[in-house]
Amino acid sequence: YVTSLTIFDKYKELYDSYSSASENYLKARKIYTKYLMSINADVPKYPDANFTLRLTFGSVGGFSPKDAVEYDFFTTHRGITEKADPSNPDFNVPSKLLNLCDQKDFGVYAKNNELPVCFITNNDITGGNSGSPVLNGKGELIGIAFDGNWEGLNSDIKYEEPYQKCIAVDIRYALFILDKYAGAGYLLNEMKLIR
Repeated sequence: YVTSLTIFDKYKELYDSYSSASENYLKARKIYTKYLMSINADVPKYPDANFTLRLTFGSVGGFSPKDAVEYDFFTTHRGITEKADPSNPDFNVPSKLLNLCDQKDFGVYAKNNELPVCFITNNDITGGNSGSPVLNGKGELIGIAFDGNWEGLNSDIKYEEPYQKCIAVDIRYALFILDKYAGAGYLLNEMKLIR
């Protein structure tokens, strides 16, 4: 009982000091935000979208971050096998997946005998978008967003279309993993797949 009272007293003491600091922070933040809104007043600002459904649109396309450097808009299974390195935890590819890639056992998920793995778009995303669906113009799921590129890191402040890229896993690769790699093809029976 005495311990719980001591803990509660300490909690109240900390809460009161935190509450005061929080109040000061919110006042200062309001002044700072007003200032930020006043500079470059003609430039559109991002609204606070916390706790809201976010939608963005864009198109699939390649990327040229600097002179003489160009990236295609997609990757394939070849990138997996080329980067495989058992001594590096980031590139330690399971042998079963390597075998499927070497044998080109891609089933219906291949395109021109290549397995699509990832693609990039110019969608405007931010932290917390990992797992967001990527839909085509018909509303069909074509991928799952999971990252952004290094050059687009300032996107929370300003969207720059030439540099802002959303990296998505191709849904065909996700289905391939479910079906061929994980042996969970029965899950596909519960889905409406458009080929």
